Amino acid sequence: MSAQPLAPSKPALVERVLMRCPGQCAVCRAWSSQHVCGECLQRYAQPALRCWTCALHLPAGLSNWRWRTQPRCGNCLKIPPPLARCIAALDYSFPWDGLLQHYKFHQAIELRETLLERLEQALDEAQAERPDWLLAVPLTPERLRERGYNQSFELARSLARRRKLQCEPDLLLRVRHTAQQASLTLKERAANVKRAFALEPRRAGDLRGAHVALLDDVMTSGETLFEIARVLRQAGAAQVQAWVVARTPQAGSD
Repeated sequence: MSAQPLAPSKPALVERVLMRCPGQCAVCRAWSSQHVCGECLQRYAQPALRCWTCALHLPAGLSNWRWRTQPRCGNCLKIPPPLARCIAALDYSFPWDGLLQHYKFHQAIELRETLLERLEQALDEAQAERPDWLLAVPLTPERLRERGYNQSFELARSLARRRKLQCEPDLLLRVRHTAQQASLTLKERAANVKRAFALEPRRAGDLRGAHVALLDDVMTSGETLFEIARVLRQAGAAQVQAWVVARTPQAGSD
């Protein structure tokens, strides 16, 4: 029997109820009109200087050059990824890792607006260039049935409405079922998503010469976004950037 990755543990019933309680912070449980209170946002959602093309943290000493250059990490300088820009709102660490898992795996759709507000703030601070298209990372039909919704498309659809962007769920397709990236080593992830994405053949021409932004909830190695960016560039997209809610910090960066 082939090994199966462990599914995220299901939160206890009491915890799921508390997460949905109106007027209570999902992190500290203090009374709040927001799902995450202002004090927790101040503590856990501070902006950080990040690599221009992969959104990993950069040394604080580069902060004086933040708006005069496009700072990149050593890896992106050596092997530039196929993204013109990558913007991440948060680190995938406490409390955002737990909240994103609730949102993604346990149908906590009420967290969407809180996560979207953090992403919008990051886009504004980064002075993100307006794209012609906003596309969510797609799921396979099997995984979509399993979860009930595509967490990234729910974010993209709401953001597109707010910013008056073109956003369609069936333009970018996942054409091959893949193992969950979280179950693989960094080296295995690139091979796992190779040739897993394609454009709807009758609509591929819509992206020729276009500026496209990809939206995903979490970026770990970046291989999924890099593979999609290559597909889009091969189809004639002029530029591809990535917008993610949370970026997994580099090992040993704490």
